[in-house]
Amino acid sequence: MKPAFYEPSVCMCTPDNPNTMGICVTLTEPVNCDALKEAVERLRVRFPYFYVRVKLEGNNLIVVPNDLPVVIRSTWDPILLCSAEANYHLLSFKFEGNRLAAEVSHSITDGAGFLPYFKSVLYYYLSTVTGQEFDPTGIRLIGDEIPEAETGNPFADIDLDASDEPLYQKPPVTDYFRLENPVKDGKRECTAFYLRFPEEQIMQYCKENDGSPNVLFSVLLAKAARRYDPKDERTVSCLISVDMKAQLGKFENYRMFIDTAFVDMPKEQADYDISKACTKARGQLILQAQPENVRYTLKTRKAGYEKMEQMPLQMCADVLKQALGAHRASFCVSYANSRSFGPLDPYIQEVYLLSEPNVTDVMVELSCINHHFFAMFGQPFSSEDFFRAFLAELDDAGIPYDIVRKEPFRLCGVRYDDIEGVNL
Repeated sequence: MKPAFYEPSVCMCTPDNPNTMGICVTLTEPVNCDALKEAVERLRVRFPYFYVRVKLEGNNLIVVPNDLPVVIRSTWDPILLCSAEANYHLLSFKFEGNRLAAEVSHSITDGAGFLPYFKSVLYYYLSTVTGQEFDPTGIRLIGDEIPEAETGNPFADIDLDASDEPLYQKPPVTDYFRLENPVKDGKRECTAFYLRFPEEQIMQYCKENDGSPNVLFSVLLAKAARRYDPKDERTVSCLISVDMKAQLGKFENYRMFIDTAFVDMPKEQADYDISKACTKARGQLILQAQPENVRYTLKTRKAGYEKMEQMPLQMCADVLKQALGAHRASFCVSYANSRSFGPLDPYIQEVYLLSEPNVTDVMVELSCINHHFFAMFGQPFSSEDFFRAFLAELDDAGIPYDIVRKEPFRLCGVRYDDIEGVNL
């Protein structure tokens, strides 16, 4: 039986473009490995869709249950998802000291879909190590009935085929601003900077300048680009992630349905103040994120899926590999709403969403907890020149920040050890 269009598209994650995402928290105490393993394994009955492996069935790659334990490693060094060293899982955990991270294949979920699972892991983990009985309100618990809205077709009540073409569609800019992306010894030197901001001041700044956190950071990135290379005449194009499920009121489903809006800032707008730039950028985002646009995007995606399922699997994999590996814009900003882990908040110092800068030169992932915004600033090179230009824009805007750390950006890769007959 062929998987439906809303099921995971495993071919979107390849050794060349692993498309791995994750969540990282800094806890108040060092991580207890045994308690973490217990929490992760207990939750497979509540979140069975994350405990899976890839299987070749006819002309399709599908996900099936995986009874092997999830690999939890006490090192930040990456492993390869779907491989024997990951017990063929699309999920893995790692910890060092009081830092804990979960990494997962983006083919099966997105930030909004993964956060409830991660919260449940922390709930059971912290219950064990602290001996506390936390208020379970808002936590998905072992023994809960898994609702259809969480695992079924999130758009079952929408006639996607009848969706009309929206009034406004923004064509992407093809010749956009690029940063130098040096490669050393044939390898990219991915680097991540971690920043902390006071929530109250960020939100007040957004209120005063007609912005939102994702719009504000896209504008600051564009201004940093002009500072970095004032002679470059090309438009700065920034992607802003759009949760298509949320735009259509489907908040519970775990599947990956992220789209992006293009926010473009031509050279002639370089002198706009932040308020004017935010107003223009926010307008572009709002127009592209209308429900009618989302429905039409889903209709197009569904039609593309139905066309590709007629192809041989290898041809389908080759098409997706080429499409998903293509560079798309200067920068990308994503903001998953993570404002509270409820009663667990006092035990969490930092929370970061993690995503690879594969199709843009810089990837900024925003999150918020305990009255602070946190930003993961990821880039596929080690030079700090552009990052320093970005910090200068923060300074000019009067936005306070702390640089928490800098480190090599090492998310899990992927290798399909038990899949034969198709080159991914």
